[in-house]
Amino acid sequence: MKLFDVYPLFDLNFTKAKGSYLWNDKNEKYLDLYGGHAVISIGHSHPTYVQKVTEQLQNIGFYSNSVKISIQEEVAQKLGKISGYDEYSLFMCNSGAEANENALKLASFHTKKKKNICFTNAFHGRTSAAVAATDNKSIIAPVNQTENFIFIPFNNTTALEEAFSNHEISSVIIEGIQGVGGVQIPDVAFLQKIRSLCDENEAVFICDEIQSGYGRTGKFFAHQYANVKADIITVAKGMGNGFPVGGVLIAPKFQAKHGLLGTTFGGNYLACAASLAVLETIENEKLMQKSSELGSYLFDQLKENHLIKEIRYQGLMFGIELKTPCTPFRNKLLSEFKILTGNASCPNTLRILPALNITKTELDLFVDAFKILSKSNDNL
Repeated sequence: MKLFDVYPLFDLNFTKAKGSYLWNDKNEKYLDLYGGHAVISIGHSHPTYVQKVTEQLQNIGFYSNSVKISIQEEVAQKLGKISGYDEYSLFMCNSGAEANENALKLASFHTKKKKNICFTNAFHGRTSAAVAATDNKSIIAPVNQTENFIFIPFNNTTALEEAFSNHEISSVIIEGIQGVGGVQIPDVAFLQKIRSLCDENEAVFICDEIQSGYGRTGKFFAHQYANVKADIITVAKGMGNGFPVGGVLIAPKFQAKHGLLGTTFGGNYLACAASLAVLETIENEKLMQKSSELGSYLFDQLKENHLIKEIRYQGLMFGIELKTPCTPFRNKLLSEFKILTGNASCPNTLRILPALNITKTELDLFVDAFKILSKSNDNL
């Protein structure tokens, strides 16, 4: 049997990782500024993470949600405290797509309505409803096609109001910051308008914080910059620092009942141990504050570069839009400087999503490489 070939792969085989670095099978060292799509939130092989997951595995790794798993309650309490959503409930699952599936389903159960508003350049996952809310026709199969998702222009208040006027809306789903879309940041007024229209129309405000959450932006959730509260918040990626885990934060107004949602692997002992390690590290190492400070530092180092058209960022979530396509630039960063970065759906945008405990010295390696490559851009 061979692997189903759906991923374009770099010719890299990593065998070891620590902090913000990875080593391949040739013992070559790479600086990780992408964290596997913002998954590595507290650094590779963080001691707290390794210790907690190891100790948990030595005791019990798995049983189903047919029994009480008390470590789930520890995760919920810690997450509520750090995020500022302590009055909400937590449903644990396995991934971001699954979190969004459950969020959309829960909203529809609550409102008894079908139509959902989503936005241009959005990415919410590759499963049934999540992919239908994603603005990429190439990954939407016929079985996923539905009229229940209404796409409107991002940050367009007029279109948002019109959609509410013309349809019975169950929910609005929006990313705290669009990641795949190129680090597009929703306007404060736009998020506030979503909140008010959802209130007026008895619709559910779902904020997808799968990439932009968990302290990456300097606040626990990106939407908190707009001083609004979402009804449902979805999380994953940085939640487990590499262990597959996702979650749905649910406002008190939603009524739980047995069988309403369910999962086999979600909230297992190991996932919870990983989640606790992340939350404790964010809190103990003050990583939200560091993310904010380091983001400002990186912006200051790059803002005058002649090759850059625009820098969109909050904390350590960066979209660096070049004046030329970023693929050659990104490939040179990898081949000549051994620095891993990401791309986006907009071809000129380089995405930077490092671990939140990266150092200024490590960021300077990227800044120096960026300056060198920008001077020799004609040769890329």
